[in-house]
Amino acid sequence: QVQLVESGGGLVQPGGSLRLSCTASGSVFRLYHAGWYRQAPGKQRELVAGVTRGGNINYADSVKGRFTISRDNAKNTAYLQMNSLKPEDTAVYYCNLIGTDFWGHGTQVTVSS
Repeated sequence: QVQLVESGGGLVQPGGSLRLSCTASGSVFRLYHAGWYRQAPGKQRELVAGVTRGGNINYADSVKGRFTISRDNAKNTAYLQMNSLKPEDTAVYYCNLIGTDFWGHGTQVTVSS
């Protein structure tokens, strides 16, 4: 069983930035593709960004040019740098080892003035 712990959420004004972190227990993180998802109230969970084991990256159209996903296998951690935040980015953000049932507990991101 792999435990995922997210951190870095909070309240930020429109145009601001946040950096989310997701740290996995054990030493298997490097074996998996990793993804950041978000779920806003009343909406389905959606993939925001993903990074493969080899470092290939993809983004949802809604965040391209604003969000950057990265990973540090030595630290068993995935990151999501979020810039130019908009109110519509407000959601609970989750990390996942793609293709598995390993999910973090989520971290709330609220973009509001």
